[in-house]
Amino acid sequence: MASSSLVFRLHDRGPELVRKVLLERGWKEYDGGEQEEEDWNLYWRASAFRSSDYHNLLPWQRLNHHPKTVGITRKDCLVRNLRRMRATFGSSLYHFSPAAFILPNDHTRFLSEYTRRRQTGGWSPYWICKPVDLSQGRGIFIFEDYKDLIYDSSVVIQRYISNPLLISGYKFDLRIYVCVKNFHPLTIYMHQEGLVRFATDKYNLSSLDNLYAHLTNTSINKLGPFYTTNKERVGQGCKWAMNKFRCFLRSQGINELLLWQKINNIVTLTLLSIAPFVPSSPNCVELFGFDVLIDSKFKPWLLEVNSSPALTLDCQVDVAVKKGLISDLIDLMNYRSIDSLRERAYRKQLPRYHASQASRFSTPVATFKELKSQKTSGSRSSQTPTQSLVKARGQHRADQTSQSQSQHPTGWLKYLPPVDLNKRHAAREGIINSNVTTATKPHTNQVLTPIFVPHSRITISEVTRQTRGPAPAPRTLHTSEVTHHGNAETEMESSGKAGVSSETPDLLQMGLGSLRSKPAAGSWKLPHIRSGRHQPDREGPPALRVGDFILTFPFNRATLNASQHKLDVKLVIQELHKLTCQLASGCSQSDKTRRREEGEGKKDEGVRTSDGEEDFESLLWGPKDPPLLSQCFPSS
Repeated sequence: MASSSLVFRLHDRGPELVRKVLLERGWKEYDGGEQEEEDWNLYWRASAFRSSDYHNLLPWQRLNHHPKTVGITRKDCLVRNLRRMRATFGSSLYHFSPAAFILPNDHTRFLSEYTRRRQTGGWSPYWICKPVDLSQGRGIFIFEDYKDLIYDSSVVIQRYISNPLLISGYKFDLRIYVCVKNFHPLTIYMHQEGLVRFATDKYNLSSLDNLYAHLTNTSINKLGPFYTTNKERVGQGCKWAMNKFRCFLRSQGINELLLWQKINNIVTLTLLSIAPFVPSSPNCVELFGFDVLIDSKFKPWLLEVNSSPALTLDCQVDVAVKKGLISDLIDLMNYRSIDSLRERAYRKQLPRYHASQASRFSTPVATFKELKSQKTSGSRSSQTPTQSLVKARGQHRADQTSQSQSQHPTGWLKYLPPVDLNKRHAAREGIINSNVTTATKPHTNQVLTPIFVPHSRITISEVTRQTRGPAPAPRTLHTSEVTHHGNAETEMESSGKAGVSSETPDLLQMGLGSLRSKPAAGSWKLPHIRSGRHQPDREGPPALRVGDFILTFPFNRATLNASQHKLDVKLVIQELHKLTCQLASGCSQSDKTRRREEGEGKKDEGVRTSDGEEDFESLLWGPKDPPLLSQCFPSS
């Protein structure tokens, strides 16, 4: 392409909203007839990607799904995972999902529970049946008598919440939009502008077969007889924006902050059930749709999690909510100007360097093209693409003499022997020091593999510090300085003086480790656009807010530290329980005002803990103007 625009690729031509938002932002749509197969920045699809799609990612590319999240997005998998978490950590926090059974496997267990409840006049005699692999309300029905249970495929039977909170007699639920920016470390954002989805007929337990009274799916209710009717307080259609629901809550005289935190807990605890098992994939960002029902006692219940929440525009509320949602999601992906160059970055950045430097820091473009053509032609080789690339690059550099090596030691220091980056970061200094020694010597019995990746905290600047002396201490980032670009990018810009000239292109700092590669079995990791796992203690906390996306995890220094290495689920659950108890104690309006004023001061001055670390806390998702968590606690 002649221009340097970011390029998006949509699977099966949809969704149209994503296309519209990206085109308005100046992106170009991928054209397979004119562009090479990998000449794109964002690949968006509703269904899951193949494993090879993750393996073959290049540094400038993003996908809109993380791998292996089916553990919460498929109904039967969600039931199993929440059942496991409840058995492991108790039901005090994991009591947010109604009792559920997977049929036919749990048929005997369900029949026993059904009989027990009928005999004792238990909590609820109503049940709802959902096919495990269908969406948009298809195949769902409600029953009271076991004789009415008929199914011909795998289904989930769930206790029906028969006492929902009603607005003017109409049942509703909340569609909460959640973005997981990373699973390692776990980073969760929740969008302020969700949807309130209404049933279009008044709630009535005497007519269980009336789906317009019991289901809130828009795909069903927009076909109902009362969809266009101006319903009492609800109005026309079947949706509210979240801000209108906030006004409703304020009229109910409840602890609104506690309700928002309980919904926040549902999201975090659900994602914790799969977070340790999702492969590291920083090239990915995923948008989930959490469906939450609130009962008459203002207790929130998780109904299900959607992997590709609908982005169709059925009404003006959809336009107002979803357009901003997608725009904020793109901002969370942290694209940089160099990403628009894609492969051409290697070609265009070379003129900035002396010829001898370019030969060290660049990959021969012809070799890169050759590897891509090999993939396109379907040729099979015993070497992986990156092994071939490293071998070719080694041949390209074979003419360099020991004289040039001594003139540019840092060029050779960039190429270190293979290192297992999954080892504990506590040994990182020893690894770096040993490699500084060995990297200056030619290796004849192994291929030297560069380990630098985009936004890695172990970059060429780490190595040059070994020869040039310590770099200046990085500038502390305060809450008020957070931007839409995220801390990793901000720190790269602010610490560019440390060991690397500001003229050095970002992509040339990445090294070959950011290209597709597959090291020895057992140590393979996806290419990293931004990786904080190697030196997490030096990585700043994520941005508190990006557009209307509010950071909800990590939410304090303890959870930030607990997510940096191997995720400490037990500690996170303890911190959630502690936070919820603090909010449950309530606070007066004067306390809220005072805390808000104190919180504004915190944003402008760095607060440090007793061990010298900068204090960290997130905002409380939910209220119109999200306060810092400390502003919500009662005065001591």
